[in-house]
Amino acid sequence: MRYVLLYTLVERGVIVKMRLLPKKIFFTAGVGTHKENLESFEMALRDAGIEKYNLVAVSSILPPNCEIIVKDKGLNELRPGEIVFCVMSRHASNEPNRRVSASLGCAIPKNPNEFGYISEHHAFGETTESSGVYAEKLASSMYETWTASKPKETFNIATSEVVGEGGLWTTVVSAAVMVL
Repeated sequence: MRYVLLYTLVERGVIVKMRLLPKKIFFTAGVGTHKENLESFEMALRDAGIEKYNLVAVSSILPPNCEIIVKDKGLNELRPGEIVFCVMSRHASNEPNRRVSASLGCAIPKNPNEFGYISEHHAFGETTESSGVYAEKLASSMYETWTASKPKETFNIATSEVVGEGGLWTTVVSAAVMVL
C-alpha cells in the first residue's frame, strides 16, 4: 500500500522519512454557549475535552489499522499545545429557539488494512438522534460507493442544542480526534 510522504528531515546527513499516519482515534462531542461566537466555540471544545490542542481539520478518511479508543485514553496520549488532526463537524447560531446539530458518522472497513470513512454533517432543526443517523448513513454510503460492499460496522456521534431565549451564541461540535 502506498502512502503520501508528508515531509523529509535531513539531520546530520541522515534522511529521515516521516509519515503522519494515525494509529488511534477517539470520538467526542460538545456544546457551548456565550455572548461571543468564538467563545461559544471555545466552550464547546471545552465540553468535548479538546480545547487544549491546536486542532487541524482533515478530510474524512478513517486510516487503515487505526484503533478506535475511548476519549479518556486518547486524551491521556495528547499534550496541551500539541498539533492534533481531527475530522470536525461544527455549527452555531444565536437565533432564539433555533436548534443546531453537528454529527459524525463512521464506516469501519471489513479489512482493517483498508481505510474507512468518517462523514461530517451539521444542520438546523435536527435532533441529536436524526443528525447522527444521517451522518452514519452518509459514511456508509461513502464507503459502499468506493468498495461496492457494506462496511463491517457503522456508528455515529452527534449533539444538538436549542439556542436559548436570550440569544446567546450556541455552538455544537462533534470530532474524531487522531492520535499519531
